[in-house]
Amino acid sequence: MEKRIDILVIGAGPAGIVSALTSRKYYADKEILVIKNVDKGVIPCGIPYMFCSLKNPEDNYLGVAALEKNNISIVVDEAIKINRKEKSVSTKNNDQYFYEKLILAIGSRPILPSITGIDKKNIYSIHKEMQYLKEVVDKVKKSRDILVLGGGFIGIEFADEISKIKGANVYLVEMLPRLLANSFDHEFSILVEEKLKSNGVKILTESRVEEFLGQNTVKEVRLSSGEKLAVDCVILGIGTIPNTGLAQEADLDLGKGKGIWVDEYMRTIDPDIFAVGDCTGKRDFFTRKDAPVMLASTATSEARVAGANLYQLKVVRENKGTIAIYSTYVDGLVLGSAGLTETSAQKEGFEIIIGNAQGVDKHPGNLPGASKIKVKLIFSKQSGIILGGQVAGGFSCAEMINIVGVAIQKRISLTELETLQIATHPYLTSAPTMYPLVLAAQDAADKI
Repeated sequence: MEKRIDILVIGAGPAGIVSALTSRKYYADKEILVIKNVDKGVIPCGIPYMFCSLKNPEDNYLGVAALEKNNISIVVDEAIKINRKEKSVSTKNNDQYFYEKLILAIGSRPILPSITGIDKKNIYSIHKEMQYLKEVVDKVKKSRDILVLGGGFIGIEFADEISKIKGANVYLVEMLPRLLANSFDHEFSILVEEKLKSNGVKILTESRVEEFLGQNTVKEVRLSSGEKLAVDCVILGIGTIPNTGLAQEADLDLGKGKGIWVDEYMRTIDPDIFAVGDCTGKRDFFTRKDAPVMLASTATSEARVAGANLYQLKVVRENKGTIAIYSTYVDGLVLGSAGLTETSAQKEGFEIIIGNAQGVDKHPGNLPGASKIKVKLIFSKQSGIILGGQVAGGFSCAEMINIVGVAIQKRISLTELETLQIATHPYLTSAPTMYPLVLAAQDAADKI
């Protein structure tokens, strides 16, 4: 079958869905088609919570009702070739779609480390497909000794969630000296480690898995220390790499980080092909260096830029890079990070000053449900411009880090944060007299 489409989107994850919906908003008269290669996808950030927090793994289904409601067609198929000269896409079902504009939202694939025995049964990468993940959940719940490989966001969230399964014995193995080392400074990593340990997770940092042992099914792992651990199941939580095969075969350029190269408006070297989300290269907000940040929040931001600017540049993009803004949740502890950490700022050679503050997220602090808050802000010493921030505490921290993110993108100064106008309420925020972001800015000002 051959069909002509105005706007063709390949991929129906968060980036693909938002690209299509934004395209519909700006180009109401265009015919839009989304090709998805799995029948039932999942909400990526919700995958760890399919083990316990969600009553049913099916509750993490990523629906496409919004596409249908907006008169966007959907086809379950796999794109296998792009012909840039003909402006067409061929699929596994032997169909061919001719496009005016093409958006690649083809995501990423799990990193598969080169470890002897990794092909044994009960060793699972994380794929964003419902039926596969339901099988993983079922196997983990039937296992006693589970090893999670990787101490980044994916790894700690899996370890935390699996530790809630009755009778589960969880190991978390990380080759770096501490958890979340690429996104948080030492004092915040300690908070995560303490929380996980209090829930029975056995953390092994500065440790590598050298071999998976067993006949056809994993039974043990041998660590770099020589120690062997008995395991029934292994979760590979070490991250992903951009899915670029389709783009490479079409001779689209890749960036230094091996994602698809795009400009500020998500255009590839082909003016009629855009790319968004995990499959694209990212550049750091401050240094323009490669920044391998793969987040749904970043992907959807890029998708809105692409969808708006397919035919004309309607929305001028002010954010010229990736600020690497994260948040995570471990058994009641919320952590957020945006921009440069103290460690990364010093590594890049920035002259910095640090502002620290601690407080409580309600006032008075003995109100029910109050949590302690820890804030750290990093500023340029010469200009006073904010470079990064980290927060830890209760649920209010999840939005507090978004304030820091806006401050970074708008290059807000220490003085502006020190005089920040904020809304407060006893049950909802820290006291206006002791607001942690303001106190941290004041602490930094005292050091100039």
